[in-house]
This record gives sequence, C-alpha cells and structure tokens, in this order.
Amino acid sequence: MHDPQLVFNELNLREGDCFLDFGCGVGDYAVHASKIVGDSGRVYALDISKTMVDGLTELADSQGFKNVEAMVSDISHPLPIKNNCVDVCLIATVLHIIGLAEDGKKLFKEIYRVLKKDGQLSIINCKKEAQPFGPPLQMRLAPTEVEESLKKHGFEKTNIIDLGYNYMITFQKPENRQDFKEAQ
Repeated sequence: MHDPQLVFNELNLREGDCFLDFGCGVGDYAVHASKIVGDSGRVYALDISKTMVDGLTELADSQGFKNVEAMVSDISHPLPIKNNCVDVCLIATVLHIIGLAEDGKKLFKEIYRVLKKDGQLSIINCKKEAQPFGPPLQMRLAPTEVEESLKKHGFEKTNIIDLGYNYMITFQKPENRQDFKEAQ
C-alpha cells in the first residue's frame, strides 16, 4: 500500500461517503477508508479471491468495522452494488491484469453505473517503465492509454499524481453529460 495519507488526500473521501475498493486484495485501502467514512458511510471491497475476501471480512469483524462489506466478485457479472451509490472508487494495481480491452470495457461500464454523478474513480498503476518489481513492462499501462480508454466510457480526467514507482490517475463521472455514447 502506498502512503495512505497521500492517496486518501487525493481521493477527497469524507465521513458518510460510499467507497468502492475494486480488486481489494487484503483490504488495506478498504480498512483505511472505513475509518474515514465512519459509521454513517459504507465501504464495498470486491476481489476475485475468496481467500482475500474472507481474510478482510475476518479483519473487519475483529476490528469492529461494521461499515465494510467484502464480497467475491469479478467482471463477468454485474457488480453487486446499486446504481449511482458510490462516491469514490479505487482500483489499485490490478488494471494491468484486467486490461483495457473487453474486460476493461465491462469494468468501466459497471463503475460508471455504480458511481454517483460527480463520483470519482482513481486508478493506481505501475509506471510503464523498467522496474525491479511489478508486472512485465508489456502489461503496464501508460497514463495516456488509461485516459483515452476512460474518456470513451464517459469519464473526465481531473488529476494525475506521481507515487514513485506508480502513478494515480483520477477521473470524474460528469454530473450532466448529454453527448456520452456508450463505448463499444
């Protein structure tokens, strides 16, 4: 997990918000978000691994985080979340696995569906440069590739920050977007 203070300052997450951690893994970001959104907020933590979800559920229960709902989910099915209810979604270091083609299109369509108007999507990726760890260079996504793909799905880029070996690029679901046509 990157410096949580830096990441969460950029996320603008507030008490009472609904946070979605897609590809949550062990749930470090979900747990941190749980403390910020408080009892009046909600944290959805989704991962394809039942082991990760079970571990996070156990941790949340033992720590008394009643606002965390960890679920097994993947993009072959709609996300188990209502339309227009998420304030902030974070996808951290998993987009290179999903990619920007068919599975990425399904994911972005679902994220768009669950985000509130003016909702925020932030993506943390490894920089597309040689590094001593992380995914192979050919799997990494440059910020311009991510931005181009998300624009096709109705999102507007609002910011990008450097996180050392990674970057975090942030998008917003526009409040009023009449000209958006679903990406094919």
